[in-house]
Amino acid sequence: MYEACEKYGIPRDAIITIAGTVGVGKSTLTKKLAETLDFRTSFEKVDGNPYLEKYYQDFNRWSFHLQIYFLAERFKEQKRMFQYGGGFIQDRSIYEDTAIFAQMNYDNGSMSKEDFDTYNSLFNAMVMTPYFPHPNLIIYLEGDIDEIVGRIGTRGRQMEIDTPVEYWYNLHRRYEDWIENFTSAPVLRLNINEYDLVNDEKSIDYILAKIGRVL
Repeated sequence: MYEACEKYGIPRDAIITIAGTVGVGKSTLTKKLAETLDFRTSFEKVDGNPYLEKYYQDFNRWSFHLQIYFLAERFKEQKRMFQYGGGFIQDRSIYEDTAIFAQMNYDNGSMSKEDFDTYNSLFNAMVMTPYFPHPNLIIYLEGDIDEIVGRIGTRGRQMEIDTPVEYWYNLHRRYEDWIENFTSAPVLRLNINEYDLVNDEKSIDYILAKIGRVL
């Protein structure tokens, strides 16, 4: 156990968060890293989310509800990981909610100024404080938007397939802008064309070596 941690100099209590736009491969990398490092996983809760499908059907009505739900769930999950003593790979960060999704809903007119201000006030009080347990590393997955849109179609979630393609292009651009200015934790950027976890077993070693150099 923990042989990979020792080999690549990765702390056993590290919390590593995978960030990136929808369809970029966060869940696949989360599972593979956790399996190789003997870490636990923390996944974004899609099943059982009472607002997600409603949001894709009506952005204006459900954007605020969805963002508050995600904020509460991610905050509880962040606390849980640190209470366990670390050793987690996390699928999606709490920071993306406000800087990308809430901001996009506000800019698009899907969230009112009052709701946006209320959400940001709550986010700052909960997360942007010295007491919030930030991850040790953010791995940001990036790639060509046309390839990513193809992946979204391939995985077959109907609510995503029915979403206008312009939404995914807008989201991708916002992610790229966000990561350029992100400073709350160390960042490792990985292009999805640099590795192939399905067909190349050595890909995970390439990624672990990069993680070890940052941590």
